[in-house]
Amino acid sequence: MMISRLISTLTLFQVFFLTGFGQTPCNTPGQNPTSAFPVCGTGTFIQSSVNLCGGRTLPNPVCSPSYDDRNPYYYKFTCFEAGTLGFLITPNAASSDYDWQIFDITGRNPNDIFTASGLTVSSNWSGNPGETGTNGTAAGQHECGGNTPNFSRWPNLVKGHEYLLMISHFSNNQAGYKLEFKGGTAIITDTAKPLMKELKAGCSGTQFYLKLGKPVKCASIATDGSDWEFVSSTIPISAATGVNCNGGFDTDSILITTAGQLPAGTFAIRSKKGSDGNTLLDFCDNALAEGQALVVNVLPPAPTSPDSIRKVGCKPVELELVMRDPILCNSIAADGSDFVITGPAPVLIASAAQANCSNNQVKVIRLLLRRPLTLGGTYTVSVKKGSDGNTLMNACNIETLAGESVSFTGYDSVLARIDVLVKSSCEADTITFSNPGSNGINLWRWTETGTSQTGITPFYRRVYNAPGEVYVDLTVSNGVCTDSGKAVVNLSNFRVKAAFEYPSFACPTDTIRFLDKSTGPVTSWKWNFGNGNQSTLQTPPEQFYSSNALLSRVPVELVVSSANGCSDTIIQIISVPNNCYIAIPNAFTPNGDGLNDFLYPLNAWKATDLVFKVYNRYGQLVWETTDWTRKWDGSTGGSKAPGGTFVWVLQYTEIDTGKRMVQKGTTILIR
Repeated sequence: MMISRLISTLTLFQVFFLTGFGQTPCNTPGQNPTSAFPVCGTGTFIQSSVNLCGGRTLPNPVCSPSYDDRNPYYYKFTCFEAGTLGFLITPNAASSDYDWQIFDITGRNPNDIFTASGLTVSSNWSGNPGETGTNGTAAGQHECGGNTPNFSRWPNLVKGHEYLLMISHFSNNQAGYKLEFKGGTAIITDTAKPLMKELKAGCSGTQFYLKLGKPVKCASIATDGSDWEFVSSTIPISAATGVNCNGGFDTDSILITTAGQLPAGTFAIRSKKGSDGNTLLDFCDNALAEGQALVVNVLPPAPTSPDSIRKVGCKPVELELVMRDPILCNSIAADGSDFVITGPAPVLIASAAQANCSNNQVKVIRLLLRRPLTLGGTYTVSVKKGSDGNTLMNACNIETLAGESVSFTGYDSVLARIDVLVKSSCEADTITFSNPGSNGINLWRWTETGTSQTGITPFYRRVYNAPGEVYVDLTVSNGVCTDSGKAVVNLSNFRVKAAFEYPSFACPTDTIRFLDKSTGPVTSWKWNFGNGNQSTLQTPPEQFYSSNALLSRVPVELVVSSANGCSDTIIQIISVPNNCYIAIPNAFTPNGDGLNDFLYPLNAWKATDLVFKVYNRYGQLVWETTDWTRKWDGSTGGSKAPGGTFVWVLQYTEIDTGKRMVQKGTTILIR
């Protein structure tokens, strides 16, 4: 609540007192949502004084900033007939300022009011002292801090919903109030009578647990147990205690204690008026009828046996053992030595732990395995004495019998192995991808380049017309275990494809080697070297070439074949000059007659990193090239150069020796 709403009327001392308010925890019953006073609409609630505590923020969807539960008391009630809710809060001191907020907590934890703003139904945080509550003439459903009306319009309640009313005492004094529910049309008065619902016997035959159909006042329970009697036993009841009555006002569970042990057998317990002059009463004073009876079976103390193993997944490293009844948490040997597992494969237990132990009792035990269980079959978990000297013990301190057991089914792990079978023709390949389908696999999903096939067939088959790589993914499952795999097939390995390495030229003195680079299942080779020689070897003999012309283009052919009769042919062209001696002409005549029209390095077949430059008589560069096949036509700057002597410089590296060569000379341009 904002301090500013009352600052105009407070002394400086009072302002300091309010701003110094701390969040003292509330421990008194009724001052927390979980210990709220049960409400009967016909009653008037007198709170003679208020314990100072609280200060927890209460979200409010209308008022901002939110307020807090300062010195609060809580009241809980159920709507039995829908309608409007009217109530009046009358302070014991006229100067006291009381505020309130109503929450719909149906199906919720009462403490959710501190975090969920959507639970608020109606509220009034007026800064004015005096009476407050709801009525039919008020304008707003919510009134926020400041000089606002003390009354809010009565809210509409929904039948069957549960509500919580918080009353906050902002004034920080201990003066109390009176709360009355009046006006409105909703019915919050319960007319149903309490009923005995269930009776269970404890371990020793001296304690019995009674479950009621609705909560009753803790104060209506006769502590000497005289609200009941056994019909067929002379052993008297000596005490009765409401569960959680120490911190609350009502309960629906009662512990009944007898003065002696009842033997094994069937007994009936009957309700009656107790020494306090009544049977059990709910908060609307509806009484448990006299003469109601419940039958209970008292069994001899018995050990607790294993019940089941929770669902086992694929490759489990942990098993959850469920006991038929709770056992003591501290009776479980942490090293797992209370258990042994037998089955198709050895299974070793690394440790054991309780799951959600409460009040030293638990029904589920987690068994951690040393390694995952991967072999399918039926396994048995048996109980034995552990390293702590006992088996498992129940709440009656009775040990589970050694040898008690429970079985479960383990599942095989699966493997997405892909076997590949290729049947190749000369123009197409049929590939069959298959999975062995072992370990109960019943689902295969094949995926390839965006297409998929799902079914119960363990193979995937396709015909491919073009060479290249094929990628296929497989996911397999036996309903529990799943695995994935991939296969890559290079069709180039199944179709023959002719290829070989060769030099681009062959000088008269060169030894020429041809290197087969064919792919696929080649079984035969047929070479025709274009120089009159042939070979059927994969690695043919060295070859020699010569030419009577300045340059000849010689075809070299390779035909490769496979065992199934498929073949492929490739022809490559080799340039064969009549010589490879590098020379520069001493004269040239660029007159277009086709004879000696250009200046360039002749026969530079074995030169790399070549640079050829031509200069005029004045030392000016008139031509330059790094490609020996480019030729100077005697022009410069777009005009014909005059006849005369030109100087040239030739630099290159010999391919055979790696030696860097530099040559200089002159050439006459004849016009």
